[in-house]
Amino acid sequence: MSHQLPDVQASAPDVTVGLSQVGVTGVEKLVKISRNGDRPIVLMAEFEVFVDLPSGRKGIDMSRNLATIDEILEEITREEAYRVEEVCGDAAERLLEKHDYTTTAEVSMSAELVTREDTPASGIETQSTAKIVASATATEEGTREEIGAEVTGMTVCPCSQGMSESRAREKLAELGVDEETTEEFLEAVPQPGHSQRGHATLTITTDGHPEIDLRDVIDVARDAMSARIYNMAKRPDEDHMTYAAHADAKFVEDCVRALAEGTVTEFDHLSDDAVIHMKQSNDESIHQHNAHAEREVRMGNLRNEVDAA
Repeated sequence: MSHQLPDVQASAPDVTVGLSQVGVTGVEKLVKISRNGDRPIVLMAEFEVFVDLPSGRKGIDMSRNLATIDEILEEITREEAYRVEEVCGDAAERLLEKHDYTTTAEVSMSAELVTREDTPASGIETQSTAKIVASATATEEGTREEIGAEVTGMTVCPCSQGMSESRAREKLAELGVDEETTEEFLEAVPQPGHSQRGHATLTITTDGHPEIDLRDVIDVARDAMSARIYNMAKRPDEDHMTYAAHADAKFVEDCVRALAEGTVTEFDHLSDDAVIHMKQSNDESIHQHNAHAEREVRMGNLRNEVDAA
């Protein structure tokens, strides 16, 4: 028995509506970061490119977007020095120029940055990985650029640590240890608390190019958690990380507050209208859920809040 299928309209409808973003994602390109005479860092970066689509058009010129990205990145990788956020800014501005129908162009990229460092106790050389995030939005009024990083660290729950301290205090009292000695011991030897791997993200967006060093962003984000972690670690390094984390136990929201304090201290030169995005996500070890805290605020307001605290 056959069924009559309805006609399928192959072409786009005559009626169109405007779209805020149309573009391409997952565009991978090599990006070279020059380092003042040192060997450049080569990144495998993934780009996303968008333009807005007015109601008078049914689609964008997809091949033109890809050709523009290719052209920009090929040209920039031959230059001696640049910042990753400038790559996004140049791309967004050229997209805006080459698409006369659009009023906004957005380009974002992400890449893994691997750097060398020494472990905190044994001093052996190891590598550290951070995820770079950069973006730019170009309009007729100008271009805003964003630079930041996502890093991994360790956090310890103050609540579970507090319960462990109470148990230790009770046991020490049973053993006849005086209160002053007990407090001195607990101050010197942080008690256990459930730990988790934390993911801190800090980005800064300004008009034009943010005048910041990406390495400083990475340091502020890593130091906002209970302790830094390392790819390679000997036993003394493991002991150092464990002690440091338990000596600075933090809730997920405490990490965002630490991001705020570190940002104001390290980047006090930023203008009041710079936008600071701070995010912390913890992979909980004793729960099936994860914890998350996030804040986006202008630098002027953040500076006032931190100074008043």
